[in-house]
Amino acid sequence: MSPVIKRRGEEFTLPSKYLLFILTIICIGTIIITFNTSVFTGPLNSFAGVFVVPFQKGITTVGTFLKDTTDKLSSITQLLDENEKLKAQLDELTIENTNLEQEKYELTELRNLYELDAQYEDYQKTGARIISKDAGNWYHSFVIDKGSDDGIQIDMNVIADGGLVGRIIDVGPDWAKVQSIIADNASVSGMVLSSSDNLIVSGDLEQYRQGYITFSKLVDDADKVSIGDKIVTSNISDKYLPGILIGYISTIDDDSNNLTKSGKITPAVDFEHMNVVLVLLDQKKNVH
Repeated sequence: MSPVIKRRGEEFTLPSKYLLFILTIICIGTIIITFNTSVFTGPLNSFAGVFVVPFQKGITTVGTFLKDTTDKLSSITQLLDENEKLKAQLDELTIENTNLEQEKYELTELRNLYELDAQYEDYQKTGARIISKDAGNWYHSFVIDKGSDDGIQIDMNVIADGGLVGRIIDVGPDWAKVQSIIADNASVSGMVLSSSDNLIVSGDLEQYRQGYITFSKLVDDADKVSIGDKIVTSNISDKYLPGILIGYISTIDDDSNNLTKSGKITPAVDFEHMNVVLVLLDQKKNVH
C-alpha cells in the first residue's frame, strides 16, 4: 500500500517504489559523507566512548567470568568423577587386602594346628571351627561346627595353641559344646612335668581377668617345684588324656596346713582369641 500524504484538504499518494528509491539515495549519500568527511566522526566517537566501549568491556568481563566459571565447573566435575573412581578402587583394594589378611591368618591357624597335630601324633584328631560362644570376653564355653555325625562324643578332649582347651560336654548331629578349663566349675587333674607331683587345676574366671587360673593340693615336701614349671594333664585324670600341656606355674604359696601348696597358672591357650580347635577322638576310657 502506498503512503498517503495530505495536501490542502486532498490526499496525495506516493508510490512505494518511489519511497524505496528515495530512502536508498539517502542511505548512499550518508555512507559517502561518512567515509569522506568527519561530520559524524566526532559525535559518533564520543557516543562510542561514553556508552558503547564501557558496555563492550562489561560484556567482555561477564563473558570471561562465565567462561572461567564454566571451565572451573567442568574441572570440578571431572575431579569429582576421578575421586569417585579412586574411592571405588580404594574400596576394592581394601577388600582384597582384608581377604589376603584373612587368608594369611587362616593359614597361620592351619599351620599351628598342623604343628599341634604333630605334638600329639599318638592321638586321632579332627579340626573344628568355633561358631558361637557364651557371653563375655573369653571362650569359657563355646560351640564348634562338628558333632556326632563326625564322631564327636561327650568328654572328648579339645586342644589349641599347643595346650588344653577343655572337653566336650554336649553333642548334636553337627555341633558340639565345649567347656574350657577356665570356667568356674572346671577341674582338671594335673601334674608338674619336672617332678611328677600331682595337683588340681581349677577354673576361675575372676582370676583369668589377670590371665591366670589356679592350682591347689600340690604336695611338694622337697620343694622341687618352682615358678615356670610346666603343668600337664596327669595319668590319674578320669576325663583327660595324659600329657596334654595345661600351662606354667606363675606363683606358689604354702597352704595354712603346711602340708600342701597352691598358686596360679598361666594357661598355654589364649582363651580370648580362638577360632579353630582340634578335638581328640580318643577318650581316656579307651586309652590303655
